[in-house]
Amino acid sequence: MLRKLLFWSLPVAFPLPLVLTYDSLADEPPLLKFYIFLGLIAYTWWLLSIALSVRPSWLHRFVGLPSIYGLHGVLGLLAVGAAYLHRDYSYSPSRLARTMGDWSFYGTLVVLCFSAFFMSGWFVDRSRFLLTVKGLLETVFRHQLSVWIHRLNLVIVAMIWLHAHLLVRVNQYFAFMALFDLYTVMTLGIYVWKKWIAPDTFLMGTVTSNDARGAATRRVSVGLDSKAATLRPGDFFFLSFEGSSSVSREWHPFSVTDDDRKTLTFTIRQHGNFTRRLDDVEVGTRVRLEGPFGRFESIIQGREREAPLVFVGMGAGVAPLLSLAAAHHTTRRIHLLWAVRSPEDAYYRDVLEEYQATSGNRLKVTISVGRFRREDIVSTLSTEAIAKGAFFIVGPNPAVLANQRLLRRIGVSARRIHQERLTM
Repeated sequence: MLRKLLFWSLPVAFPLPLVLTYDSLADEPPLLKFYIFLGLIAYTWWLLSIALSVRPSWLHRFVGLPSIYGLHGVLGLLAVGAAYLHRDYSYSPSRLARTMGDWSFYGTLVVLCFSAFFMSGWFVDRSRFLLTVKGLLETVFRHQLSVWIHRLNLVIVAMIWLHAHLLVRVNQYFAFMALFDLYTVMTLGIYVWKKWIAPDTFLMGTVTSNDARGAATRRVSVGLDSKAATLRPGDFFFLSFEGSSSVSREWHPFSVTDDDRKTLTFTIRQHGNFTRRLDDVEVGTRVRLEGPFGRFESIIQGREREAPLVFVGMGAGVAPLLSLAAAHHTTRRIHLLWAVRSPEDAYYRDVLEEYQATSGNRLKVTISVGRFRREDIVSTLSTEAIAKGAFFIVGPNPAVLANQRLLRRIGVSARRIHQERLTM
């Protein structure tokens, strides 16, 4: 709880040095100064949002990637609101400054709306209609195009920076402008480092196998050049297939199926333009890996050893749950629920049966063809599991949301439900 509180206090703490510095130097009328503060706050929120978008490795273990993406999106919304008030209620004699301010505001609005629809699950994952519309539009707005549109944020930051430097009421204060520039340079430096320099330090590996599992799933194994020393059960990596002519070099997140730190296995559902091309990835293809990410293991370690664990996987979402089951099936009470589309999609049934045989009756597995309904959950899980268990849900985003709602309706508290939805 304290970690989350500190993390979500960032929107208050991050702008403070800049705001207080200007407040101590400027002698503008109070009302005008207030609207200038809003502009400064909007700018620092936008910078903080950009810094969070690079998935800081030191931060994800602290609060988890979903929280980072969540704050990233919230900051975008708050920055637009603050910028709107700043734009409408402050004034500038410089025509170029006004033009830069207007362009940056409208650019911010366009990028935010685009990102909220194509790159965030806040609205789309909760509506079948919007999911259908998004699927149709993605034939034009492919993921890589969406990424580059999102990167227009850097152009927007440059316009806001120029806007501030053209304003006499702020550029006359050297100490303030030095701090303003420091904020900008540090944020853009972090972004450039993580996006274009740091990837050279990421793990590298080679595809050693690429096999079909079920009707629409691939099992891809990657032999690493060096061991993934910090890998934990339930973790995932962002992968970029560097040497393949059939798929782009886009970064996509995939969960590790087992706990072998030298050869990583990924179970990948083929449901998008990128993953449908994975059939053509040949053995020997070079792969760059960013990570590992994930907090499932740390959450489990923080629970009482006698508390039941309930894993809920939909389709290929069982992948990280398999590695968690492998790590804990002999020491913890686990009930794994796996929903598949057809009997042949239960491609890890033999692995789970092996875990069951060696678990000393600690591991229970329930495989359902079709989604679990409320009556299935109530009749399958023990009363203790529903009342005290820690639930871990993995699968397509709409299915994760549906299962969260189902669990809440049967009495599972929100603090005992954990998931890794990789959307903002």
